[in-house]
Amino acid sequence: MQRLLVALLAAFDAAIAAAVGLVVLLAPLTLLWTLAFGATADWGALWPLTGTLWQFGHGVPVDVDITTGVLRAAGIAPDAAAFTLSVTPLAFLLFTLLFAARSGARAARAGAWMLGALSGALAFGVIATGVALTSDLSAAQTALVPAILLPTAVYLVGAVCGAVRIAWEDGDGGFLDRVHDVVDSWGDWGPVPSAAVRGAAFAVVGVTAVSALAVAVMTLFRGGEVVALFQAARVDALGAGVITLGHLAYLPTIIVWAASWLAGPGFAVGVGTAVSPAGTQLGVVPGIPVLGLLPESASIWMLIVIILPIGAGAFAGWAVRSRLVWEGTPLGTGPRAAIAAGIGLLTAAVAALAALLGGGSMGPGRLAEAGPAVLPFALSLGGEVLLGAAILLLSPRHRDELAEERTDRWVAEMTASELSVDARGDRVPAATTWPATPSAFDTAPLGDDGGFRLPTRDPGDPLR
Repeated sequence: MQRLLVALLAAFDAAIAAAVGLVVLLAPLTLLWTLAFGATADWGALWPLTGTLWQFGHGVPVDVDITTGVLRAAGIAPDAAAFTLSVTPLAFLLFTLLFAARSGARAARAGAWMLGALSGALAFGVIATGVALTSDLSAAQTALVPAILLPTAVYLVGAVCGAVRIAWEDGDGGFLDRVHDVVDSWGDWGPVPSAAVRGAAFAVVGVTAVSALAVAVMTLFRGGEVVALFQAARVDALGAGVITLGHLAYLPTIIVWAASWLAGPGFAVGVGTAVSPAGTQLGVVPGIPVLGLLPESASIWMLIVIILPIGAGAFAGWAVRSRLVWEGTPLGTGPRAAIAAGIGLLTAAVAALAALLGGGSMGPGRLAEAGPAVLPFALSLGGEVLLGAAILLLSPRHRDELAEERTDRWVAEMTASELSVDARGDRVPAATTWPATPSAFDTAPLGDDGGFRLPTRDPGDPLR
């Protein structure tokens, strides 16, 4: 019954995650529909648009086909009538990922992590199927299979990661415990996998933090350009609100672009363009307000910013090394080098996935190429994080660290020596244990008559 309850609660969590994501889109779109079109609005197109945007937020490319009437009214060239949008607004994807991780962790604490993750992903997949089948727009099409599989995969990955993190530490009484036992049997190499994952998490968080700080600094210095582009768009308050909400949805994507800039390769805002610390080469840029943050020029000396990802790697190496010292597991050079390599590889994998989702096509013509390139971004960021982690993990151990290890070892030995096993097999302080056979030289308490009460001896004792 408990496993059934875990499965039902995990499915309920998935339904809440999907509902919140859809409502976050549906509520402002309903307000927009009411203010823009009034009572004569075509409400039948509201839900398909919401579903299409929800799929787009989970990495599903959208094929846009503008009708001839809209082309003539807006003055758009006919060759820009059809294009693909694949630069994902990562805010929706991150929400689903974090919500799924929370649900998976709850299932792991209940003792059924695999069942909880699978039931939650199945429920989310059913909802994604329903959204895909009911959100058909003639002007914005999504392929049916990716529209079902990609949102489901996002939820499944989040649920499994959150569940495995808890089950690996607390145990699950099954598959993960057997894997944990195998890893523990590796000796000094046993802590390598968990330390590499922990270090990669620290590195990714560090890179994200410095990238967000870079975006904030650029907003402070180039906020006037953003305001000027807002004014050039000539939109009313409603339009400005819609554009602002779109910018918020793309904020994690902008942070990915900033991380690629800090790592060195930079990113593109169109075919033949490049924005990197080594130089900026831009042609005609779309009048999207957030693109006002792009630097107009760059100097080769700005490549010094790659020290920030290296610093994030060093922070990860310091965190892992401190944890190993605290746990009393000093490792040799080989395991520590493997941990540094694992941190670099896992960080590169996360960077590749982020570049894949945060790059692609953002419009017709030359805008078919935007965002960071997958391979250069992954290799650069992974290598820089590897360098920083290796500096901290492979450096000689400080005398304070060695002294701390010796102190911990001495305390453990003293604690073990102060415990003894009594006649019943229980561990008790050595000072309170009594020999099984009394000695002739043992002291004895006074008797009731004031004399000494000799200890009772075995009849076979020759001293009796």
